[in-house]
Amino acid sequence: MTEGATIVAVGAGDPRRGAASAGAQNVDLAGRTLLPGFIDCHVHLTMSAEAAPRAIVSPADQMVAVLQASTNALRTLHGGVTTVRDCGAPHGIDFALRRAAEEGLCVTPRLVLSGRALCMTGGHGWHLIGREADGADGLRRAAREQLKAGADNVKLIASGGILTPGTNIGNPQFTTDEMKAAVDEAHCAGKTANAHAHGAEGIKRATLAGVDSVEHCYFIDPEGIEMMLERSTVLVATSAAVRNVVSYGVAAGIPSHIAEKAQSAISAHVSGFKAAHAAGIRLAMGTDSGVPFTRHGNNLDELKYLVEMGLSPQEAIRVATSDSAKLLKLDGTVGSLDEGKNADLVVVEGNPLDDIAVLCQRDKIRRVILNGRTVLDRDISAFLVGAGH
Repeated sequence: MTEGATIVAVGAGDPRRGAASAGAQNVDLAGRTLLPGFIDCHVHLTMSAEAAPRAIVSPADQMVAVLQASTNALRTLHGGVTTVRDCGAPHGIDFALRRAAEEGLCVTPRLVLSGRALCMTGGHGWHLIGREADGADGLRRAAREQLKAGADNVKLIASGGILTPGTNIGNPQFTTDEMKAAVDEAHCAGKTANAHAHGAEGIKRATLAGVDSVEHCYFIDPEGIEMMLERSTVLVATSAAVRNVVSYGVAAGIPSHIAEKAQSAISAHVSGFKAAHAAGIRLAMGTDSGVPFTRHGNNLDELKYLVEMGLSPQEAIRVATSDSAKLLKLDGTVGSLDEGKNADLVVVEGNPLDDIAVLCQRDKIRRVILNGRTVLDRDISAFLVGAGH
């Protein structure tokens, strides 16, 4: 039972008994499954899954990007994801989006924001989402800038990446001491820190620096797994991103340098993830939505890949709800269907424990509720955007 924005009762039995006198509305969900709102810990709302991502440069670009980000956010919400962590956006666009949502100008999932990702001079992402900085003092200053602007998370670039020309995905970027300075600033402010890292050395450096999670981990090795286990560092796999680049390839317009790097990583990604999972490493769900052909709103495709790589459907759903809430320090309010938590709910046609693929079919997501407010009801209308405003 929900009241306003809160879950006030959870239990078995006939909910109609005693509910009518309280004026409660009963909803029959026969043949459907009620789930907590899903959480995606790695998206880029300012990117829109183009084959060749472009930098946002001019003032006009920036204004259009705010509108595009709001559209991407709504698609994400309609896909069953009620909380996202944006892992890098330029020009304060993510902060502008949050303000617009708070002022009722648009509807978005709950937003956990990073501002600009911190990268070394010429490092991965410098041209798209990066704030270049070097040396421990430079990283400390850059982290403080993002926190001052309103960041909930400090994002670090610990290795080369797939999208940036001229960077080798396996090469480390930033020293441990550089990253530690930024991580310390985040933790002192009560925030989190995460690191993009494909290469084994970058994963280890980021882990030693104390980040809360390492993203991608495509080339993780046994030593890196052990280090992450010792420190309870969370792995956010973003399997959808690398798979989509490989699947679409240059024939769909993806630049060859992007397609080639993704192809070089995919086998290592699958085997490394399986080894990490078997070792008991902590996981959270992330998609990298916004990168080529990883479209906002299709976020729950990631659960299908988690199951393919060895998780049970129940484990995958837990990773994308309660485990992800823990990573974002939101487990006191979201991530499970418990009394006192926010009424973030998703109603799905069928049972994803029997077939996880139902979560990948948009028409199977029948209803989405954020903070007790229905933002999607496909039995009535797919667009309840303006309700309540």
